[in-house]
Amino acid sequence: MTTVPVSMTDVRGLVDGALRAAVGRLDPRTYRVAAYHLGWTDEEGRPHKAPVGKALRPALALLSARAAVAPPESGLPGAVAVELTHAFSLLHDDIMDRDRTRRHRPAAWTVFGEASTILAGDALLALAGEVLLEAPGQGSARAARALSVATRRLIAGQSLDMDFETRRQISVDECVAMASGKTAALLACSCSIGAVLDGASDRLCEALQAFGEDLGIAFQLVDDLLGIWGDPETTGKPALSDLRSRKMSLPVVAALNSGTPEAAKLAALYARPGPAGKEPAEEELSEAAALVEAAGGRAWAEIEAESRIQRAAEHLVSARLPEPVRAEFLHIADFVTCRDH
Repeated sequence: MTTVPVSMTDVRGLVDGALRAAVGRLDPRTYRVAAYHLGWTDEEGRPHKAPVGKALRPALALLSARAAVAPPESGLPGAVAVELTHAFSLLHDDIMDRDRTRRHRPAAWTVFGEASTILAGDALLALAGEVLLEAPGQGSARAARALSVATRRLIAGQSLDMDFETRRQISVDECVAMASGKTAALLACSCSIGAVLDGASDRLCEALQAFGEDLGIAFQLVDDLLGIWGDPETTGKPALSDLRSRKMSLPVVAALNSGTPEAAKLAALYARPGPAGKEPAEEELSEAAALVEAAGGRAWAEIEAESRIQRAAEHLVSARLPEPVRAEFLHIADFVTCRDH
């Protein structure tokens, strides 16, 4: 198992106070939803330590400040902003995907209702812009614009993902473009925003952005693999969850475009109406997983993820980073694309 990178174990201590201060600006009703989603409180608003995410995006933001030979603390506004934006996206995604659990407990919308959860997500996104624009130095406006562009791309990717729900003819290139927006855009911004805040050169910021783009695609590929073959104890979601919702994920789309007999069988299974008001039978889900694998979808996704990580590493070479910083970026990339956790 890949060990947790130091930059990810330390980030909570650096970011948590600033993140709580930012969220503390919200009105009480909105704060209650946000604090629950972030794992700080229970359903009644009482202090509670719930499972939280890996703090991947804040860690990358702080590390990108070090890439510009600045202290990691200078990237703190960027770290808070990308975490707020990520929280906004998850609050909305859970509603759109009808996901009832998030990190092993009820999703916020099932506790507080859809309207309150949407508003909480909107408020967190607004806070992200505030935090960046208040950052000291001349890089704040540039960073705010970079996050705004990333958010626009994220929304476009989510919109395309929703469009896929009503289509059965989707190319691999279309699916990669969706992942590039929905997942990679914010990761790429996270990888460069600390350097942007520090006023680093375009060459460095662009190299870090490119690293994050390829890392984001690899991250989505691994997430999609876990969505079919992941352990529920690890993922926090039911087994075969993406097949349960007939999601057009990257391995599924690759399988459907393989031109194999298994692809035709998988297409027919996906087009079959589900039982009214009932979950698909476990036998049908297992059959779908076997067909995706037999049609080459699993192998393609695994190989493509490895290729994206290699490309990401090449971008770091062109960035001419201090060796400890480059090694930490690579360690994070290895950690988040390892399927042992």
